[in-house]
Amino acid sequence: MKPPIGPTTRLCMSLAARPGTFGSRFHNHLYEALGLDYVYKAFTTIDLEGAVRGIRSLGIRGCAVSMPFKEDVIPLLDGLRDSAAAIDSVNTIVNDDGTLLGYNTDYSAVRTLVEPLARAPFLLRGSGGMAKATATALVDAGFVEGVIVARNLAKGSKLAAALGCAWQAEGEASRAAVLVNVTPLGMTGADAEALAFTHAQVEAAEVVIDVVAKPVETPLLRLARTLGKLVVTGAEIAKLQALEQFVLYTGVRPTEAQIAAAEAYAVAP
Repeated sequence: MKPPIGPTTRLCMSLAARPGTFGSRFHNHLYEALGLDYVYKAFTTIDLEGAVRGIRSLGIRGCAVSMPFKEDVIPLLDGLRDSAAAIDSVNTIVNDDGTLLGYNTDYSAVRTLVEPLARAPFLLRGSGGMAKATATALVDAGFVEGVIVARNLAKGSKLAAALGCAWQAEGEASRAAVLVNVTPLGMTGADAEALAFTHAQVEAAEVVIDVVAKPVETPLLRLARTLGKLVVTGAEIAKLQALEQFVLYTGVRPTEAQIAAAEAYAVAP
């Protein structure tokens, strides 16, 4: 059992335009299971610079960074580590005695999950920080024939050029063996029933990857399963990237059973 909240309790947090519950539930479940004196809370902000100053000045141990802050946060940090430096995208801030370092655990999570897959051409929709991490992980793993679909000309074409991929503003007519959604389509609200790819595209694919973590079964994944496609879920990605954040913040690596229990709790209704 974790200690009661007090002066020695360490705070971890997340920053997102649309805060979800996965990270808070995953981390807090593990704190309780391991008896760690930590608390995790999700936030949003209209003042990113002020929020990062707060992380430093209040001694907040770690911060997960989600859309749309993954690139904008970089100039506010003291340095970058690992893949964050290579792809200029941060999803994790670690505060070491006032020094803020940026990491990218999205990259490592995606790289791990796509490693067993057959190398094939991919079609990826999205151009933000998560899209950059996902596309880079695919290319680094050997998925070299890629198309980036993004309406944002500047971001989409820049990402495609950096990775040796093609770029398209619209991709409804394209086909690929691997489809990757790195947009909010399929999440709650107005996008809840939206599909990132057409029925014909999914039918022609072999693998469908959706980074949306909640709901676990997005409309895209439901369609892919119905058509007998291999899928990689956003919940799987979220679990692996959150686990690496947890280790960075606490220095503790949970058991497989503890990780599975935390994931089940995080995705529960």
